[in-house]
Formats: sequence, C-alpha cells, structure tokens
Amino acid sequence: MRVKRGNVSRKRHKKILKLAKGFIGARSRIFKVANIAVMKALKYAYRDRRTTKRNMRRLWIVRINAAVRERGMSYSRFVNACKKANIIVNRKMLADLAVRDPEAFSTVYEAAASAK
Repeated sequence: MRVKRGNVSRKRHKKILKLAKGFIGARSRIFKVANIAVMKALKYAYRDRRTTKRNMRRLWIVRINAAVRERGMSYSRFVNACKKANIIVNRKMLADLAVRDPEAFSTVYEAAASAK
C-alpha cells in the first residue's frame, strides 16, 4: 500500500502561508513565492535582532555624550570618571536619566567629576 502525503505537505504549506500573512500579493498567497519571502524575512529578523542591540547602545552613548558635553566633559572621560568613582550604572540607565531626569543625571555627573 502506498503512502499518501497530502496531510504532511498541506500542514507545511499552511505553516509557511501563516508566516507570510501580511505580505503583499503573491508573497502571501502562493506557496512557492511565500516560502522564499518567509525564508528571507526570517533571515533578516535573525540578523536585525543583533543589529538592534548595537544600534540601541550607540543611541545611549550619543545621548550620554550630549548630556555630559553640556556640563563640560567628554563621554570617554565621564565613563572613566564613573569607573574611578565606583558608579556602576549601565549606559541604558544613564541615557534614560539624561533624557528623563536631568537633575538625577547631574548628581551622577557631580559624583563622577569629584572622583576624577
């Protein structure tokens, strides 16, 4: 007796077409085209999950640099001063303080500058 593979391929096709939901035109309807589009999208998603982390760190550094330069110091000197003052606050939190709570950031800055 031969094995019929209808169920297996239908499940596979449905899985891919479900992932392709929201794509435009044939990319969301035709399996062959959708499969290529989904594979590429998954590749981009994998790559960009890492790129996002890099971009966020760059943004935090830019924000901290801007806030520190207003107070008369460069970013690298500020980070070094923080290490010397034993201030263990990550860049994400420092950038958030610089944007949302400048008074608190000034306190951190003063503590770092005094230990310099």
